[in-house]
Amino acid sequence: MSTTAGRSFVTDWTVVVPVIALIALVFSWGRDLPGFAVALVALCLGGAVLAAVHHAEVVAHRVGEPLGSLVLAVAVTVIEVALIVTLMADGGDKTASLARDTVFAAVMITCNGIVGLSLLVGALRNRVAVFNAEGSGAALATVATLATLSLVLPTFTTSKPGPEFSTAQLVFAAVASLALYGLFIAVQTVRHRDYFLPVATEAGTKKADGSGDGSGDGEHAAPPTARAALVSLGLLLVALVAVVGDAKAVSPTIETGVAKAGLPNAVVGVIIALLVLAPETLAGVRAARRDRVQTSLNLAYGSAIASIGLTIPAIALATIWLSGPLLLGLGPIHMVLLALTVVVSSLTIAPGRATLLQGGVHLVLLAAYLFLAVSP
Repeated sequence: MSTTAGRSFVTDWTVVVPVIALIALVFSWGRDLPGFAVALVALCLGGAVLAAVHHAEVVAHRVGEPLGSLVLAVAVTVIEVALIVTLMADGGDKTASLARDTVFAAVMITCNGIVGLSLLVGALRNRVAVFNAEGSGAALATVATLATLSLVLPTFTTSKPGPEFSTAQLVFAAVASLALYGLFIAVQTVRHRDYFLPVATEAGTKKADGSGDGSGDGEHAAPPTARAALVSLGLLLVALVAVVGDAKAVSPTIETGVAKAGLPNAVVGVIIALLVLAPETLAGVRAARRDRVQTSLNLAYGSAIASIGLTIPAIALATIWLSGPLLLGLGPIHMVLLALTVVVSSLTIAPGRATLLQGGVHLVLLAAYLFLAVSP
């Protein structure tokens, strides 16, 4: 912010709101809420989303890219995985497909929603959105491989009936997911870090310092102190816990509304995924507005990779005490949408530049997924 008063205001609300949202979570957890209480929790949820975006940008400004994007992606995914395991432990057979539905929703929202919005905003600002094809292409290849191994193959394996892995197959998928995720993180943060740095829109040169991720008002503002970054990291975790927990608190109301509307049960997972991924979506769009489309793509693909790479191993471990089937394989409609997303994304990423058209194509794919979730 440009003034001390402005900074004080931002600091105040971004500290207070996550704490209030967490308190709302404590008092609403495991209870049947009346309508006004649901509205209050939803309001806290929205405030926690905005606070999470702010603190993620502070941390990103301190550590630089691509670590800044990684912080938000991993934090959201770890909490999301905990939520999935908790719901599956409580839900029995009703939640047999919850992991699949949530992970696939995350892939579609990140690869089409965040990517599409970011390209649209970047192209509106500069006519052409510019990014690093090498890094984005590597991330997309990792997403495609993880999604195929974990969500497509179970539909075709024959060791167990239905879209389900055998124990040995699930262990292999979990180990492969962890290995790919670890390899991607090593490449992104150490060996080929420059492939994931933002690209200048005018000069076309890479900003190799990775600083100025847009926290605050200016790209070139001084980075926050280590103490401020640590405080923001703690508040980011508080805000993300509140986002996921408050989303779970309002989920019974969502489930009731979905049931009364006669919609498929999978719609509940889509709605919760949209809520959980809201901080990353807002952060990605804000980065694109600051001519840092590569940061947006790091967030999008990094979130998709983390969602699969951490969820599958966690679920594999949880099957030790979880009862009931674990359905991971996608149906025909979702496999077609996944294949189309991979093909379109490859064509989008390859040139290292994108226009309004590519952004619009990705958003139409997301719209198709959401429509078919409601009307399969």
